[in-house]
Amino acid sequence: MLYACDTKQKETTTIAEESEVEKEEIEETPTPTKEITDPKETEVWDPEPKAISFDSMNVPSDAIVLFNGTDLEQWIATKDSTQAGWTINPDKTMTVKPGTGDIQTKRNFGSVQLHLEWKAPDVLVGDGQGRGNSGVFFQNRYEVQILDSYQNRTYANGQATAIYKQHIPLANATKPNDQWQTYDIIFHQPEFENGKKKTSGSFTVIHNGVLVQDHVEILGTTEYIGPPKNIPHGKGPIKLQDHSNPVHYRNIWIRELK
Repeated sequence: MLYACDTKQKETTTIAEESEVEKEEIEETPTPTKEITDPKETEVWDPEPKAISFDSMNVPSDAIVLFNGTDLEQWIATKDSTQAGWTINPDKTMTVKPGTGDIQTKRNFGSVQLHLEWKAPDVLVGDGQGRGNSGVFFQNRYEVQILDSYQNRTYANGQATAIYKQHIPLANATKPNDQWQTYDIIFHQPEFENGKKKTSGSFTVIHNGVLVQDHVEILGTTEYIGPPKNIPHGKGPIKLQDHSNPVHYRNIWIRELK
C-alpha cells in the first residue's frame, strides 16, 4: 500500500515536469512574422555609398598614391629616416638599390587596402630565397613575401605571397621575370587592450587576379627565427625590403579602411 502511494506521487511529479517542458517549448516558439509581399519593404536607400572615379592608371580617387614614378617623397630610409635611396628609372619605375636598406612610408596606417606592382630582376641570379627577394611589411611587423617564385622552389611558407613563416599561399600565381606581378592586399590590423592582444589581424591577398590568401589570421610578427610576437602597438608604416636583389616596383597606392 505504501508502495502504491509512492508510485502515484512519482507519476504526478512526472506529469508536472512534462507540463513544465511543454510550457517552455511554447514560450520559446517565435511569434510568426508578417509575410513580406512588397519588395520595397526590404530596400535600404541610406546611407548611399560614396562614388569614386579612376585616373588613367586606374587608381581610385579616394586612394593615397605612394609611388607614381616621379619621386620618393612619400618614403624615407628605415634605418635613419633620411631620404629613401632607391633608384627612380626613366620608365617611371623604381628599383631596390642593394645596400641602401629598407624604405618605409612617412605616414602611419591602420587597416588598409594596398595595391602594388613589382617585377623580379631582369637577370636571373641565385635560387630559392636568393632570387628576386624583397617583401612588403605592414606596420613594420607583418610581411607578405615578394620573391621570384616562377620555377624557383623554396620553403612553401616563404615563397611569393606567403605570410612569411605563417601561411602558405593557396596557389603559386607567379609570372616569369620578364612580366610584372600585381599584389592587391587587404590588411586588418590586430587590436590590443590592457597590454594584450584582443583580436588578431588578418590578410587577404590577390596575386595577378588569383586569390592566394583568404582572410588568414595574423599570428603575430613575421619572424625570420622563432615564433611570432604580439607586442602591443598602434598604426605603423608600410615598408619595402632591401634583400640585396634589384627588384622593381611601380604603381603603389593605398586606401585606408575605417
